[in-house]
Amino acid sequence: MAEEMGQNILVVDDDVDIVDTIRIQLEKEGYKVFVAYDGQQAIEMLNKEAIHLMLIDVMMPRMDGFSAILKIREGKNLPIIVMSAKTEDSDKILGLSIGADDYVTKPFNSKELLARIKSQLRRYFSLGDASAGVQSVQIGRLSYDFARHELCVDGEPVKLTQTEMRILELLMRSPGRIFSAEEIYARVWDDPISFSGESTVMVHIRRIREKIEINPKEPEYLKVVWGVGYKIEKR
Repeated sequence: MAEEMGQNILVVDDDVDIVDTIRIQLEKEGYKVFVAYDGQQAIEMLNKEAIHLMLIDVMMPRMDGFSAILKIREGKNLPIIVMSAKTEDSDKILGLSIGADDYVTKPFNSKELLARIKSQLRRYFSLGDASAGVQSVQIGRLSYDFARHELCVDGEPVKLTQTEMRILELLMRSPGRIFSAEEIYARVWDDPISFSGESTVMVHIRRIREKIEINPKEPEYLKVVWGVGYKIEKR
């Protein structure tokens, strides 16, 4: 429990009972929990407190979860886990596409939710360890500083979410090597078993392409090897 001390989680849902249940569970694990009941309150809370991870529902009054995530991603890079009763793949893809790091459907198993929270926070706080070995790499128009976790394209810094950063670091450490979607998911999400892992990786790959490629539909750097996986082209 000691590793969770000092880590702040924001729980956002218009269902008071759900918020209270999650809050009690997380406080038992040693987390400090903040709460909000709509997207606008969530944004206000993030501007006041040092939040390290956010759990957010989709359907809420005043401002829904997806709208809040879009606004939050304009300036903040904390891990975001969407909680929703919507089980359609299209909703999951939308949530991931706009900047969420993970997506759980209601009703969810409390142990699974806690495991996902710990995984996201472990990645968030361990980013400093990723600079071991190679300090930076230059591939064509792309340059990545592993110590600073900073990507530049044509010399200009590009903002990445935590998940996008982890995927890109993995691929750029081994240019030319093909990583399967399953391996990327296992190493980035720290979760080897997930029926939605492949589609989740695909969505994040698409977002990275939109940020680094001149034409994302004809990528120059982040390539797919059909039936095998993804790689950063070696140059």
